[in-house]
Amino acid sequence: MFEIGRDIFKHGFYSASNDREGHRRMRWVYYVFVAAFVVFILRTLALGIEGTDRARRAGADGAWVVQRADIVDRNGDILAKNIMSGHIILRPPYVKNRDAVAQVIHQILPYEYTLAQALDLVNSSRKFIYVKKYASDAQRAIVEDADLVGLEIEAEQKRRYPKRRLFSHIVGFVGRDGYGLEGVERIYDDYLRENTDPLQLSLDARIQAVFYDQLSIAMQKYQARAAMGMLMNSRTGEIIAMVSLPDFDPENINLDPASNRMFMPMRGVFEMGSIFKIFNTAMAMENGIDKEYYVAEPFPITDKFGRVVKRISDVRSFKPPRPNLTIEEIMLHSCNAGSAQIALDLPDGTQQEFFERLHFDEPLDLDFGSTERPLLPAKWGPVERATVSFGHGISVTPMHLLLAVNAMTNGGIYIYPTILKRGVGPVQGQRVLSDEISARLRNIMFHIAEETSGKQARVAGIQIGGKTATAEKYGNRKKNLTAFAGIFPVSAPQYTILVVLDEPNGTPESFGLRTAAWNAVPTTGKILDGILPLLFE
Repeated sequence: MFEIGRDIFKHGFYSASNDREGHRRMRWVYYVFVAAFVVFILRTLALGIEGTDRARRAGADGAWVVQRADIVDRNGDILAKNIMSGHIILRPPYVKNRDAVAQVIHQILPYEYTLAQALDLVNSSRKFIYVKKYASDAQRAIVEDADLVGLEIEAEQKRRYPKRRLFSHIVGFVGRDGYGLEGVERIYDDYLRENTDPLQLSLDARIQAVFYDQLSIAMQKYQARAAMGMLMNSRTGEIIAMVSLPDFDPENINLDPASNRMFMPMRGVFEMGSIFKIFNTAMAMENGIDKEYYVAEPFPITDKFGRVVKRISDVRSFKPPRPNLTIEEIMLHSCNAGSAQIALDLPDGTQQEFFERLHFDEPLDLDFGSTERPLLPAKWGPVERATVSFGHGISVTPMHLLLAVNAMTNGGIYIYPTILKRGVGPVQGQRVLSDEISARLRNIMFHIAEETSGKQARVAGIQIGGKTATAEKYGNRKKNLTAFAGIFPVSAPQYTILVVLDEPNGTPESFGLRTAAWNAVPTTGKILDGILPLLFE
């Protein structure tokens, strides 16, 4: 464009009448254009320099701007925070008072630089030198007070996680560019980058710590492959605690195997065993089944030709109180043979329809991420219907199971959970079961915790209801997944709890047994003992 301007200036611009006045006007237009362009360039450079200098000197002015909002728990306890730090940098070409700069460097780092060494640094031919990374407040204050050209403070923000591993899976972490990569940091990345108000979660750091400690102890005691625990408000859907072990350090993600970052409550898909008897019993009650079943022997399943294709048996330790049991007693004593007979008495399609109500047929899209899709039977023949009744042949995530148990026991309302703090109000959800049947299930679960496999989860001062599960791993009967799902207070549940141990081993204390009653249940009892004073303070 300057070439065009010079051409006009040199040769002029003449109209048909050879108007020299027009030539003078164009010359002035050219001058104005050049002046405006020069001003624009200078202003752009000034803004760039000012912006860089402002970021570098922001610590001196107390005007550092936090680039990412805090994440806090329900009580305001900080779970993630950007920490402002400052590096002391030296730009030798810009230094004017070299002796003074050398004196300041020696003053802030007397054991690293003698005065002579500091002067050599100032006289260096390098254009940029980090004198001190992550300088202390006192060191930065000396540099700020000296206010010497060429010796500056460069601001830097670093994401810190005060609870470290305690919330690693839930909170997640950010990348080097400050963008969220996993957990809440990723899901709520836009909010955290665009707002200054903290993002408040529904979790309670105190409750989370109890879960973490007891699950860590259980994982070590029983030499388990993994351990999980969740606590949910039965009516608001707020997740109060959610722990997945093994875990990782969000401030140093390379310290642990990448496999530790798998969030088992959402991403793990397991056969969850006898907790499914809650759903089997609910279906029996809905369909008006009111009879006793013979359970003193394994139950044979036959094909259309009358040939036995499978026998449904119970564990060796199973001792029915009498040969024939009601549907309530079958759930109370966790009888597989009885559960299978109930399932085969249900109308065709009942299980599929009931599981669809509980969203077992789809992944859950929640406000803190999506779960894996459950694995349902490819066909629903007699064997599949029988084994699904006690939680075999169907695999779900622990999150699916927690929400389904909550719906069965809170009055029959399926509530989607939230990781965000939610105000108390009317129950928001979808009815999937009658309140009457829900109350009947709670009564059975109370007796399980009082009389049978759930006794070690009892805590003085509050009535607990629950159901145990021990599921043998497919293809390896020596490996179990054990779990306990509980509700409390049982008369009007406020909380639903789920504790899962993956492949626990027997101990001398358990006489070598590795069923849920010997590991998941006592672990739940210890957790409840620690959290109840905090929940009902």
